[in-house]
Amino acid sequence: MAPKSKPKPSAAPAPAIAIEDLFTTLNRHIQRSEYEQAVKVADQVLSVAPGDEDAIRCKIVSQIKADNIDDALSTIVTFSKKYPLDFGFYKAYCLYRQNKLDEALESLKGLQKDPATMLLESQILFRQGTMDASVDIYQKLQKSKIESLEINLVAGLVSAGRDSEVQGVMDAMRVKATSSFELAYNTACSLIERNKFSDAEQLLLSARRIGQEALMDENLADDEIEIELAPIAVQLAYVQQLLGNKQEAIASYTDLIKRNLPDESSNAVAINNLIALKGPKDITDGLKKLDRLIQKNSGDKSFQLVPSLELKLSPKQKESIYINRMLLLLHSNKIDQACELADALPQMFPHSVTPVLLQAAVFVRENKAGKAEELLGKYAEKIPEKSKIVLLARAQIAAAAGHPQIASESLSKIPDIQHMPATVATLVSLKERSGDIDGANALFDSAITYWSNAMTEDNNLSVIMKEAAAFKLKHGQKEEALKLFEKLVKSHNNIEALVGLIQTAAYTDVEKAETYEKKLKPLPGLTSIDVNALEKTSGAKHVENGPHLGTNNIEPNETKVSKEKAKKKRKRKPRYPKGFDPANPGPPPDPERWLPKRERSSYRPKRKDKRAAQIRGSQGTVAKEASNSNSGNTKSNQPSNAKGSSSSEAAVQPKPSSKSSRKKSRK
Repeated sequence: MAPKSKPKPSAAPAPAIAIEDLFTTLNRHIQRSEYEQAVKVADQVLSVAPGDEDAIRCKIVSQIKADNIDDALSTIVTFSKKYPLDFGFYKAYCLYRQNKLDEALESLKGLQKDPATMLLESQILFRQGTMDASVDIYQKLQKSKIESLEINLVAGLVSAGRDSEVQGVMDAMRVKATSSFELAYNTACSLIERNKFSDAEQLLLSARRIGQEALMDENLADDEIEIELAPIAVQLAYVQQLLGNKQEAIASYTDLIKRNLPDESSNAVAINNLIALKGPKDITDGLKKLDRLIQKNSGDKSFQLVPSLELKLSPKQKESIYINRMLLLLHSNKIDQACELADALPQMFPHSVTPVLLQAAVFVRENKAGKAEELLGKYAEKIPEKSKIVLLARAQIAAAAGHPQIASESLSKIPDIQHMPATVATLVSLKERSGDIDGANALFDSAITYWSNAMTEDNNLSVIMKEAAAFKLKHGQKEEALKLFEKLVKSHNNIEALVGLIQTAAYTDVEKAETYEKKLKPLPGLTSIDVNALEKTSGAKHVENGPHLGTNNIEPNETKVSKEKAKKKRKRKPRYPKGFDPANPGPPPDPERWLPKRERSSYRPKRKDKRAAQIRGSQGTVAKEASNSNSGNTKSNQPSNAKGSSSSEAAVQPKPSSKSSRKKSRK
């Protein structure tokens, strides 16, 4: 019997790695930015010590650093259910990275207001477009030692439209615009908003130089430096556009687009600005470029930019891209697509008035001016603080559509422009078109009262009174017109008003007209003219080649001599072709040189080959008949002239009998 085999000893378990060594390895990976490996080591720590808060936080931060935002959120949800740990800040940051801004703000509620939380809140508000609230938080953080705080603060001030405060804030923080290329760029943007384009251009050039030097010190490659400085290049092209250097701006934008840099936000801004600069030119190419930036969500009628742009561009930049696409669709008469985008824009940008104006533009293109007027009227009533531009658009649409009453009603609802000369003139014209003469007179009276009491340097009283008097005179209100002209003469001593007063008074009070007529200065050169004799004539008659002004003293003999001189024509030498000698002209040219060759007397047509006639018709029979009829008589019967030869050949040829030949003869 065979001996029993001894059992094999079991493998010894691997020695457990000390948790201190795991944390050392984890720290080393994080210091080297090896975040994928850091996540794996954090999992090893958690397998040894489940629920270790430091390990969990290291794992979440490493996943965020590795741009695995979904994994980080999943880790937060998993460990929040198991352990009573607060990951509200990390959750808010992940939601911010996913552009879920409302949820991110909700996650920040209840957290302690430390600098990190306040900074994240300001970034969320900045991306939402509530710039003033974002700037307020940045200003509260000025005492905190946060790196690059001044860069974000200046950017917030520019985006909030508070560019005039930039220099004061920088002075308070004791920083110069050239301390970094990012701050120089943001400060240049504030100068652009203040219409200081030349200063902005110089500061942008300085920003590019500072950026190149700083990034070269960090040992970045040339391609990486170009990517980092792409926003400065786009902004320089925009400044050239604002300075009126259109061709230079187009060349810069085109060059940036052709290079196709990985900085997608700079490429999108360059494309948008180039389309805006070209206007309705190259519509097809512009739509193709914008369609690469905009994608339509499947299943609904909403639009959004590609993910990389949706996260990086500001609301104002996004709106500009959609507006340009909308305008290109209108220019290319793609009304269906324009309607679809116009319906989506109000929900995408609820705080902007431009989508409503674009909706009205679509209605106008569809010849539905009434719907456009109704839409704009309702919006003006709903949001009165933004009604000015809406009412102006409504007035323009109504005036173009032949609705003067709606147009005048819209303009009358804008109080701050009521008494401006242009508004008064427009309203009066609209009232006149609708037949409301009394309403037009009331407008003039109201404007005169306003400017009479106005204490401004650019007082328009004289202009309004003059136009009011002319209007009243035109519509038969001579007494009122006379009073206005008289007030105008007394207050402003205007020569045009004096002439108007005399003309008006001539209808009602001749003595007053003669009295004011004496105040007119006599015109030079009219002292020797008898006015009474001039009134008895039938008027001046036009005489051809008559004397001009200032030739009254020329004698009749002189006029005859001048006419004779005018009749004489100057003799000119004949012009000969190049190389022609008029002394030796040579043989005369052929008088038929301008006729076609077939019409010249020397033309002889080419003789046709008789063998070609034998090929025509059906096979066999035609050839025999032709040979029998022409045998022995070819030379004797041939006429001498060309016409005869052609007619004889036509007579000899037999009539085609096949269907194909008959079809050919009809063509």
